[in-house]
Amino acid sequence: MTAEPFSPAPAYHREVEILRDRGLASWEELAGLSAVAIRRMSAQSAGSEARLIRLRGQARLVVEIGLAPAEAALLLHAGVCDRLGLATADAHNLHRQVGRLQRSLTGTAMAPVPLATVRAWIRQATAAPGRSWN
Repeated sequence: MTAEPFSPAPAYHREVEILRDRGLASWEELAGLSAVAIRRMSAQSAGSEARLIRLRGQARLVVEIGLAPAEAALLLHAGVCDRLGLATADAHNLHRQVGRLQRSLTGTAMAPVPLATVRAWIRQATAAPGRSWN
């Protein structure tokens, strides 16, 4: 079980409300949701199916690899949507991609992610056991 508290970004407040209304309050529970369950949730509420799928992707990176939620969100926005994608990524290309994204989102307010951190993420993804979420 991950030690990270379930606290998605405030922009996902509708989706978090939907999840909590259904008794889901952890990254592990969110990671295990099926596509059918997400589709049903979004059809019965004001939440977006695409946003729920994005949150599930974030949850899977948090649970499978042990990333912090903010790291998982950054990777998702950089185009890495699962453990296999991260495990097979080129460290230098991913570092450049994450750096560009981070600069466009935060400017110079945050220190850039070091290449060593990107390499560590890739090592963690490579070492993580594969898991079928079906």
